[in-house]
Amino acid sequence: MTDAAAEIDTVATEPALILRIRGRLTLAEMAGAGARLRAVAADRPVTLDLSRLLRLDTAGAWAIVTLRARLAAEGHALRIEHAAPEVESLLVAVEAALPRAESEPRPRRSLPDRLDALGRRVAGAGHTGAEMLGIFGLFLARLGRSLVHPREFRLTALVHHCEEVGFRAVPIVALMAFLIGVVLAFQGAVQLRQFGAEVFVVDLIAISILRELGILLTSIIVAGRTASAFTAAIGSMKMREEIDAMRTLGLDPAAMLFVPRILALLLMLPILGLIANVAGLFGGGLMAWLTLDISPGMFLTRLVDGTDVENVMVGLVKAPAFAVIIGVVGCHAGMKVGSNAESLGRQTSSAVVAAIFAVIVADAVFSVFFAQVGI
Repeated sequence: MTDAAAEIDTVATEPALILRIRGRLTLAEMAGAGARLRAVAADRPVTLDLSRLLRLDTAGAWAIVTLRARLAAEGHALRIEHAAPEVESLLVAVEAALPRAESEPRPRRSLPDRLDALGRRVAGAGHTGAEMLGIFGLFLARLGRSLVHPREFRLTALVHHCEEVGFRAVPIVALMAFLIGVVLAFQGAVQLRQFGAEVFVVDLIAISILRELGILLTSIIVAGRTASAFTAAIGSMKMREEIDAMRTLGLDPAAMLFVPRILALLLMLPILGLIANVAGLFGGGLMAWLTLDISPGMFLTRLVDGTDVENVMVGLVKAPAFAVIIGVVGCHAGMKVGSNAESLGRQTSSAVVAAIFAVIVADAVFSVFFAQVGI
C-alpha cells in the first residue's frame, strides 16, 4: 500500500461500531479524517481497527484520544485493536498531556482559614510598611552624610529631578487648580444665591482651596506622575542589573537614587502647592466675577478680611509629609521590581495606587489632628 491519506471505513454492528483506518492519520489529513472522527456518534461503543494504519502523529493521536474522551463522557468505551507498540505509546503520551478538569470542587474556606488569610495580609502590609520605613531611614542617613560631606552630594541629579518633578508639573497643576476654583465658585454661587449670601462664596473658595483641595489634589497629581516615574526608572535599572553594578563599583544606591528624588519632592511640592492655591483662587475669583458680579477688588478685600493665614499654613504644612510619602513609595516599588517587564508594570501600577491612597489617608489624619488642636 502506498503512503496515502487516511481512509476511514465504518461498519455498523451490534452492539459496537467498528472503524477501520487505512493510510496516514497526520496533521495534513485532519481536515478530512479529523472531521470523520468528530462526526462519529457517541451512542454506542466503538472499536478502532489500526491494523492498516501507516503513520500517526500527535494530531492524529489527539483526534483518537478526543474521540475516546467523548465516548467516555456518554458512558461508552473506545476499544483499539491491532495497534503497533509505537502507536500505543504515542496515544498514551498524548492522553497524559491533555489538560485535566478539576475533579474535586474547591473546599469551602472555614473561619480559621479566613482568619489565617487575613492575618497573612496584615503581616504582609506590616512588612511592606517596615520596608518603606527603612527606605525613609536610608534617605535621612544618606542626607545627613551629604550634609557632613558636601562633595558627595549629587547637585546635578537634584536639579534634574527638581525640573522633572516640579517645573514640568506646573502646567497640569495650575490648570487643575484653576478648574477646581471655577467649579467651586459656580456650585457655591448656585447654592448660596438661594439664601442671598453670595458674598460668602469667597470664604468657601478660599478655605476649601487653601486648607485642603489645593495641596491635596496637587499631591494626587504628583503621586500619579512622579511615583510611577520613580518606580519605572529605578525598576528599569534593577532589571538591567545597574544597581548591582553600582554596589560593585562602591557606589551607594540609596545616596545615588533615593536622596535626589525624595529631596526634589520635598523642595518642589510646597512650591507646586502655592501655585495651585494661586491658580485656584484666580479661577474662583474669575467665576465669581462672571456669575455673581463680585469684582476682583471686592474679592481680594473679602479674601483678606475673611481668610486667616492659618488656612495657608495648614495646607502647606502637609506638603513635606506628602512629598516624603510619594518619594518613599515610588523608590520602594522600584526596588521591588523583578527581572521581567511584567513585574515592572505591576509595581508601577501598585506604586501609583499606594501613593494616592497613602496621601489621602495622611490628609485625613492631618484634618483630624488640626480639628483636635483647634486650628
